[in-house]
Amino acid sequence: MTEAGRDKGGLAAHDWAGDAGARWLAQLDRFESMIEPLGQALLAQAGYAPGERVVDVGCGGGWTTRQIAAAVGDSGLALGLDISPDLVAAASDRAQRAGLAQIRFEQGDAATAMPVEAPFDRLFSRFGLMFFPQPYPAFANLRRMLRDGGRLDIATWAPIAENPWQRSVMSIIGAHIDLPAPEPRAPGPFALGEQDYVTDLLQSAGFTGIAFDTWSGNLRVGGPGSDPASAAQFVLDGMQIGDLIGSSSAEAHAAILGSLVELFERHSDGDGVRMGAKAWLVNARA
Repeated sequence: MTEAGRDKGGLAAHDWAGDAGARWLAQLDRFESMIEPLGQALLAQAGYAPGERVVDVGCGGGWTTRQIAAAVGDSGLALGLDISPDLVAAASDRAQRAGLAQIRFEQGDAATAMPVEAPFDRLFSRFGLMFFPQPYPAFANLRRMLRDGGRLDIATWAPIAENPWQRSVMSIIGAHIDLPAPEPRAPGPFALGEQDYVTDLLQSAGFTGIAFDTWSGNLRVGGPGSDPASAAQFVLDGMQIGDLIGSSSAEAHAAILGSLVELFERHSDGDGVRMGAKAWLVNARA
């Protein structure tokens, strides 16, 4: 779920090759379990078959790549591509311990990288394409990774207004510190929330037959089993939005943490903190 980029709306840099990738790695299992339902939905949409050759862009710790490798079997190939060397190393280790054949991980920026195995039959990305500083040439490069007639399956977050799990957190932070005005389509988690924009990116890159499905459900903030306090700490320590309060006073930090705990207490049940989320599941043909 990671790629390179910088948020031009005044937020902290999405330095996935450095600090952001290391932060994701430190919370890897919690991140993976939190967004696993969306990964499962996108994998079900893609419906991989034995023998297919698939590139997983922004693969993070490689959970989705391992699922793809199991689906395509020994006659296929699953290549995980991520800009973070830390995450690539972790993903490679986990795949080796799982004993999977025909799986490989490569460090590289998907905006310009071209794995030697290209062109692929399929391209997959679960929240890995929202951070490109120059998205139009980046999506053109994604198209070049696919053979003619190949298929793309990607997940992107719907607008933040339709994602209470982030909207509520941002509202709390904004009540305690001044936030920069958001810049529409700037690199960041919600850069690809507008369907018309995603369609234009894909069409400009040469994709056709573009279709959107909607995933709507609940996320377990911090992963299943997180209590309100640990979920709040996870948000501030593990997620990019925690950078927003990095230079704030100790008093503001404590107030934000306390307000997050209160928010998550209202959304807590026997299996952790549950909050609403919405994403687009997109497919297209090269």
